[in-house]
Amino acid sequence: MSAALQRAALYVGGFLGPFGGGVVISMLPEIGADTGVSTGDAALTITAYLGPFALAMLVSGTLGARWGRERTVRTAYAVYALAALASALAPTMTLLLGTRVLQGVANAFTTPLLLAALAVITPKDQLGRALGLFGAMQAAGQTIAPLVGGLAAEVGWRWAFVVLAAAAAVLAVIGLPSGIGGPPDAAPARLRDALRPRVLRIGLVALLGWGALGGLSFLLAFRAQDFFGLTPAQRGALLTGFGIAGILSARRVGALVDRIGATATVLIGSLAGAALVVVVGLAPMLWLAAIAWFVAGVASQCVLVGVNAAVLGGEGRNRGGAVSVVQAFRFGGGAAAPMALTPLYAAAPVASFVLPALLLAIVAPVAMPRDTAMPRDTAMPRDTAMPRDDPA
Repeated sequence: MSAALQRAALYVGGFLGPFGGGVVISMLPEIGADTGVSTGDAALTITAYLGPFALAMLVSGTLGARWGRERTVRTAYAVYALAALASALAPTMTLLLGTRVLQGVANAFTTPLLLAALAVITPKDQLGRALGLFGAMQAAGQTIAPLVGGLAAEVGWRWAFVVLAAAAAVLAVIGLPSGIGGPPDAAPARLRDALRPRVLRIGLVALLGWGALGGLSFLLAFRAQDFFGLTPAQRGALLTGFGIAGILSARRVGALVDRIGATATVLIGSLAGAALVVVVGLAPMLWLAAIAWFVAGVASQCVLVGVNAAVLGGEGRNRGGAVSVVQAFRFGGGAAAPMALTPLYAAAPVASFVLPALLLAIVAPVAMPRDTAMPRDTAMPRDTAMPRDDPA
């Protein structure tokens, strides 16, 4: 298999987490009707995926470094494909939730290892742009997911999981670029090297950046049905705006990180994103909500690319484990959002948008640590962007 194809798979693999988590968003009413539960209960399919996904990522980066990245990533993709097929065949909500748990755990052993591998092959002064491209692929997954889910719901929602299984199977065959996967590290990676105070602070920002911004797409889907009366396909099309904006802006956001630093970029994204979430929740016109959601996709990339650059560009050992912890916080926010905000939406729809916006605007600027200093004219050679013997 060509090295170029394997290198491209690093970026393509970035879409699977957001795609797998979000594919159900625009078809929750149809899933609920088919399995005999309410739309609110069907929203647990989001949590069933993202909750285990987030919990497993607390340790998956460290364990993957011990077991060997290549073997871990291939195995995880294969398990994901089988679990997705099981989701397509699940006759009850209980079984569907079980298969979603398996998908989430399997995906936890791909995303952080792909990010760590990307850091190995990227000069540090270009890391922001590389992470921007990875972020664009994640945004593409988020963009495709509601659209595929909405279109699938028009025919049969189970077909969306067939698409998931096919994508994971292809990525399992491709694997990682030669020399990146490698055997397990000689010195075992340690979890305590990843659970540093600085990493935990960045993780808190990532939690808010996803749970209080991009992770609110399910709320917009509810509002699109209840307030604007959109069909599943129309809901899916509306939600894709966020991801399209992320695709278009992620590379530029990465360049912004390289120019002004991760912290400043995150602060721009969190404050702008908070304001836009309020607009999405209050807009009386569909076109205004759609525009605000589109621009919020740019703000989300500022936060997410910024936090990845902050942790991968920082000091310390086991950076793969560190980025795994940050990603765990990120998707933990996405998993908690439906549980925390669906009841609030039922009681007070406007408050369900305003509350996470306030948390994002207040907590993220306080929690985000300052950038570690690095001379602008310092360019690390490609083969030393991240030491090969680093257990990350």
